[in-house]
Amino acid sequence: MTTHVQARNAGGGAVIEVSEATFKEQVIERSRATPVVVDFWAPWCGPCRTLGPILERLAAEAKGAWVLAKLNVDNNQRLSQGFRVQGIPAVKAFRDGQVVDEFTGAIPESQVRAWLKRLVPAPSDSLVEAAAALELRQPDEAAARYRVALGSDPSNAVALLGLGRLLVLHGDPEGVETLREVPADAPQYQQAQAWIRLADFFREAGDSAPTWLAEQVAGNPGDLAARYRLAAQLVRERHYADAIGQLIAIVERSRAFHDDGARKTLLALFDALGDGDPLVGPGRRKLANVLF
Repeated sequence: MTTHVQARNAGGGAVIEVSEATFKEQVIERSRATPVVVDFWAPWCGPCRTLGPILERLAAEAKGAWVLAKLNVDNNQRLSQGFRVQGIPAVKAFRDGQVVDEFTGAIPESQVRAWLKRLVPAPSDSLVEAAAALELRQPDEAAARYRVALGSDPSNAVALLGLGRLLVLHGDPEGVETLREVPADAPQYQQAQAWIRLADFFREAGDSAPTWLAEQVAGNPGDLAARYRLAAQLVRERHYADAIGQLIAIVERSRAFHDDGARKTLLALFDALGDGDPLVGPGRRKLANVLF
């Protein structure tokens, strides 16, 4: 490990080895210009051997956006005590000479990436933000920007979710494949899986015009099949509140309809929107009142 790190350091790489003698210069002072991530580790530490290579690989990928400093706690106990390292691996991010974020333990790569994005946002993040702002008004342009973001950062879970969601809403089978690329340990995984379930809902519901379906329901409120198809079209048009209302009306009338399909679809829709959406809390409560 030491030889490998020193070799990269000598070549001007993004991974360096630091000690008590070099810590001030290589971490504190250096962090005033470039963020420095310090990996407090030890050769005998099993989790360190899992996390270390992940950090080193991501540092190499970053191409100088941040620097990884490896610090052997056995050889630098005063530093470890000074930074209150209670367990290893312990990872601390320095910026402007101060610790700005940290975590302890060997976490999955996707979580490490998410943590690093708080320290050094990826160039693709600005594209993703711009794409999200365009989803309602210019979905085609939003999809194009998501694709550009994924071209530079194929593992960007937010972009994968955004593009997959747009494609699913437009009935494009590529959407499901895109959503399946969201890693299982990414925060967006549950939403991605929910949109995959909604893709089945759209396919089953067909392509009837929403205006015609609304007329069918108005003329015959007991036409649950028309309500179900109408709810699918309403979701496609992002009229989520109305779609929730139609699905709850089906649950009120018949849990047996479509093998309890309305309730299952509601739960998928709630997951797809995410708990932060203002429709989800009230929607869940209305569903609970109908069921219980």
